[in-house]
Amino acid sequence: MQLNHTPGHIKHSGHNLTGFVIFLCSESIIFLAFFAGFTLFKLTSPEWLPPGVEGLEVRMPLINTVVLVSSSFVAYFAERYLHKGNLWGFRIVWFITMLMGAYFVYGQYVEWSSLEFGLGSGVFGGTFYLLTGFHGLHVITGIGLMGLMLYHSFRPGNYEKGDMGVTAVSLFWHFVDVIWIILFVLIYVWQRY
Repeated sequence: MQLNHTPGHIKHSGHNLTGFVIFLCSESIIFLAFFAGFTLFKLTSPEWLPPGVEGLEVRMPLINTVVLVSSSFVAYFAERYLHKGNLWGFRIVWFITMLMGAYFVYGQYVEWSSLEFGLGSGVFGGTFYLLTGFHGLHVITGIGLMGLMLYHSFRPGNYEKGDMGVTAVSLFWHFVDVIWIILFVLIYVWQRY
């Protein structure tokens, strides 16, 4: 099903995204505070890892990272379909992005289930679960927002005045991906050095 107007007719409401960009900036400050706390604790804690824990397994989180980062590219292509007026292309590719996000959340659940330490296992346990859990909450929120945009794509004429909602959700998704790259480096890569 094609939109009833010429491709390129869908407009971005860039000036309307200002509030959303400010929101993302405030989220960035929260994550930066968490990153700074994690770094400070790691550098100053004499007993960083809980007793009996040698480190974290990296293979599964690396696979999850590749899936999550790749989902940003998939979301980009979904937006391209929408801008060209191809609603079914948008819906299918957007849904694939949602599935990739769900895979990431499932992978995080599997990892958490296999860990030998909990939230109360010292500074490392607390910061690990806080950082990955807070990020996971953002991924779940992003999937929910994508679902809302997918639902709205079935409303006739929904995108005739612009696609600001899809653009905002896509920006949020890219933000979540960038945050995860930083978290992956801090938590999984830095443990090796």
